[in-house]
Amino acid sequence: MSALQILPHYNFEEWQNWEGKWELIHGIPYAMSPAPVPKHQIIANALGTEFGIALKKCKNCKAMQPVDYKIGDDIVVQPDLLVVCKPINKPYLDFAPALVAEILSPATALKDRHTKFQIYQQQQIRYYIIISPDNEKAEVFENSPTGYQLMKEGTDFKYRFIFDENCSAEINFTEIWK
Repeated sequence: MSALQILPHYNFEEWQNWEGKWELIHGIPYAMSPAPVPKHQIIANALGTEFGIALKKCKNCKAMQPVDYKIGDDIVVQPDLLVVCKPINKPYLDFAPALVAEILSPATALKDRHTKFQIYQQQQIRYYIIISPDNEKAEVFENSPTGYQLMKEGTDFKYRFIFDENCSAEINFTEIWK
């Protein structure tokens, strides 16, 4: 007879009292440490700068990195970059952003490509960007009625993200590797 392993199931209220940086996915805690490696941080800053410049004239949409995104009582994630087009009135985001970007690391790649991919798709986040620092490749997904569709991938390309009739951002992904 095998022993049955019972995993604890945590909620948002418990998560708020934890020390350090944690994500909570379906009640399971994921440590956000150690801190990302320098290449990850350089790419995150460059991507944030590209979106920040592109959205400078936009009244509603702003690029942020990182912000706690509460999806449910047992799901709180912290994407590497978000574009939000409505005011945030709480100490965390509690509605779907227009765009989410995740920069892969060996510890997070599986979670970012599968678990978070499904969560973001279910939340109907319009754009999801997955960035692989190891092979300097970006993948741009756009949500459609059938789910996320891969729109563009590679190292050297531009992509125009349309957030509303007054706000768009053309991002040159070549710039994030420099």
